[in-house]
Amino acid sequence: MMRFLLSPSLSDPKYFSLLVLGLRLLFGILLMTHGIDKLSHYSELSATFPDPLGIGSQWSLRLAIFGEVVCSVAFIVGFLFRLSVIPMIITMLTAFAQVHHGRIAEGELAFVYLAVFILLFVSGPGRYAVDSLLFRVNKDKAFNL
Repeated sequence: MMRFLLSPSLSDPKYFSLLVLGLRLLFGILLMTHGIDKLSHYSELSATFPDPLGIGSQWSLRLAIFGEVVCSVAFIVGFLFRLSVIPMIITMLTAFAQVHHGRIAEGELAFVYLAVFILLFVSGPGRYAVDSLLFRVNKDKAFNL
């Protein structure tokens, strides 16, 4: 226990991958619940949903649902991880910057999601992901398909 408490980092890739898996599960499920709520209230929201991109309320809502539901599922299981997290980042960036006008007090949740998704985009999905099964990374080669 003392070694864990005093260790400066998670040097074992297994523990790092477990941490990333936990973050994927936690933040993926949380974001997905927002998307499912939007999907279940689609008819009410479609006329009044914010349109920060100028493509219409319905299309903005559809893109938000795609980023929050479909991409969250891929994010959770680690399937095409970095590709799936891009729409999630864009959705949270749009929510924070355009809908909440960059104000932390109003858009705190969107900002937290954005920060976590960017950090996970950089770190990758870890070894406990579908991508790790599909694209076996070899230390000597970029991909061993």
